[in-house]
Amino acid sequence: MTEELPPTDLPGLFLLLIRRRRRLKVVGESMLPFLKPGEEILINPYAYCKSQPQINDVVVLNHPRDQKITIVKRITNIAIDGNYFLKGDNPAASKDSRHWGTVRQRAILAKVTSRFA
Repeated sequence: MTEELPPTDLPGLFLLLIRRRRRLKVVGESMLPFLKPGEEILINPYAYCKSQPQINDVVVLNHPRDQKITIVKRITNIAIDGNYFLKGDNPAASKDSRHWGTVRQRAILAKVTSRFA
């Protein structure tokens, strides 16, 4: 779970420019040490158009209990019904599937692809 997220490369910047990637700023400590507060990341909103999310993917979604809040979590399990169990890498600072249960694939907005550097 502590693998490195690569920095943005030239193709990643190009995808940002043509709006195939979006940039987000990390707020909060739920994904420490993988993502730090204040870091900027690139996300791919099209990542799951042709494929399924996988265990260990770091994903973006709206908070299940407050759709105005965007959150970043890691997929740690896939339930028999196909729903996803999400956790923060820093469990002590994370509200995640342990609190609000599994989420459907349609709730996942994007996959984190790189650090914006």
